[in-house]
Amino acid sequence: MPQDNRIQLFDLQLEAGCTISPFVWQAKYALAHKGLDYEIVPGGFTSLERRTEGRSTHRPGIRGGENWVFESLRSGEFVVADHLDAAYPDRPLLFSGSDQRNYVKFLDNWLWAVAIHPWFSCYILDYHDRCLPEDRPSVRQSREQDFLGGRKLEEVQAGREDRLPLVPPALEPLREMLRESPWLGGDTPDFADYAALSVFLWVASVARTPALTVDDPLRDWIERGFDLFGGLGRHPGLNPLFGLELREGDPAPFVRV
Repeated sequence: MPQDNRIQLFDLQLEAGCTISPFVWQAKYALAHKGLDYEIVPGGFTSLERRTEGRSTHRPGIRGGENWVFESLRSGEFVVADHLDAAYPDRPLLFSGSDQRNYVKFLDNWLWAVAIHPWFSCYILDYHDRCLPEDRPSVRQSREQDFLGGRKLEEVQAGREDRLPLVPPALEPLREMLRESPWLGGDTPDFADYAALSVFLWVASVARTPALTVDDPLRDWIERGFDLFGGLGRHPGLNPLFGLELREGDPAPFVRV
């Protein structure tokens, strides 16, 4: 049982100790936004079933007393955040209404399509190598069989130097939104920011080669987002996000048209 009836958050961690799962990052920010005390239950992929007393083999989540809530692992479905708003309506809301929730769902689905999916192929071997040693056999087998059509991790990641420069230009709509206000939530951050930041925290957890250029305009928002709640997004095990070097002929990372 949690100490002092605090919420337990079941982490998914790498060997360096940092969180890999964007769903866990979203939950951490959601709990902090709500001002709720929680304790991390540390561990990686293969220990999750034991840590959740057999309730989950792969879906991270939270526990409050006898109430267990697990994510669906589908982008745009915010099970933990929805639960927290329903369970603690007197605390700052994560979603102000259905319109705002639909906006966040669209944003999250879009970022998974233009960022996580292409970055996944660029960092899949790094992903494996940074996992806890006991998780690596399972991660290799499941990713190769379930996501890569039987191809080896090494084969999929090969040639990423040609693919990495293609991702930053696709993020231009996000830069455009952040030229209009300091946060996606407006004057203050909300779950739109947390969902989007979870994408960049995920890539920082696995990317041994930087994903963004040093001068990317997104850097200001990302750095401020990582600093929220006493530096929630700061962990010594995370990799540098900025430093991608473009070669002659690579697309410009951000071009206003």
